[in-house]
Amino acid sequence: MRWSLTRIYAGLGAAVLLAPVVGPQAVAASTPEDRAVVVGSKIDTEGAVLGELVLQTLERIDVPVENRLQLGVTSVVRQALETGEIDLYPEYTGNGAFFFDMTDSPVWNDAEKAWQTVRDRDADNGLVWLSPASANNTWSMSVRQDLAQEHDLATLDDLADYLDDGGEFKFAASAEFIESEQALPAFQQAYGFTLDEDQLLVLSGGNTAATMRAAARQTSGVNGAMTYGTDGGLAALGLTVLEDTRNVQPIYQPAPVAREWVLEAYPEVEAALENVFDTLDESTLQELNADVAVNGLSADRVAGDYLDGLDR
Repeated sequence: MRWSLTRIYAGLGAAVLLAPVVGPQAVAASTPEDRAVVVGSKIDTEGAVLGELVLQTLERIDVPVENRLQLGVTSVVRQALETGEIDLYPEYTGNGAFFFDMTDSPVWNDAEKAWQTVRDRDADNGLVWLSPASANNTWSMSVRQDLAQEHDLATLDDLADYLDDGGEFKFAASAEFIESEQALPAFQQAYGFTLDEDQLLVLSGGNTAATMRAAARQTSGVNGAMTYGTDGGLAALGLTVLEDTRNVQPIYQPAPVAREWVLEAYPEVEAALENVFDTLDESTLQELNADVAVNGLSADRVAGDYLDGLDR
């Protein structure tokens, strides 16, 4: 899952404790062609799913691997990659804004520019960003499916028109989403609508599971919710993501990031992972996440079944 500025650095202290520094000599001394690739991932549901897809893809092309999945939050996993504790993990292009102190740059609102920026910047760190999925796990505004169907709501422009016509709307979100200049205020400015206090249900914390439940249960009349683009509960709870056609939010496309030695020793890894990530559009990743978060399946089974389907 993507991380806001406060969340990405919340685990910085933990990163220092959990990610021991590996010196350049130690890393260089253990990079023969038969060295196992240490695969990590973030600790959340989507991190587990994406990590299993990476790990099992390498196993299927006979690349030796070591499993370090669900290692921790963004800062922990990123530092583990930088220090050589792990060799490969799935990250989001938009987090480059925080990695490279470029939060004010417009490049993060363009998918191709965001990927090219992180690829170019991390090349200096001996890290390689492979091709990203088309799915975008960024902050989104979603509505109940019955509302979307009844009023033909597919984009945020449609929502603006619906509100302008006096449509009934109440939106559940965290205080951060409502107050952050990059979130609801940015959506309102770009699309020309305003939600007043009576149209907002402010929930403590930033958990989209709570906002989605509020919309699904119509708590206090709620029919819209703050979500992420690939949340697993969207379909199960009957919610539809409204497309951000004006690219207000930064793009958070998942992509494998590897230390250079991995691709030098195992050049087949790049094409193999590209073939998998090319299939991960938004709805596909929502379904995979839902199988874990809603249906209770293990991430390794979900990833394995998905890869089996691609092999047919």
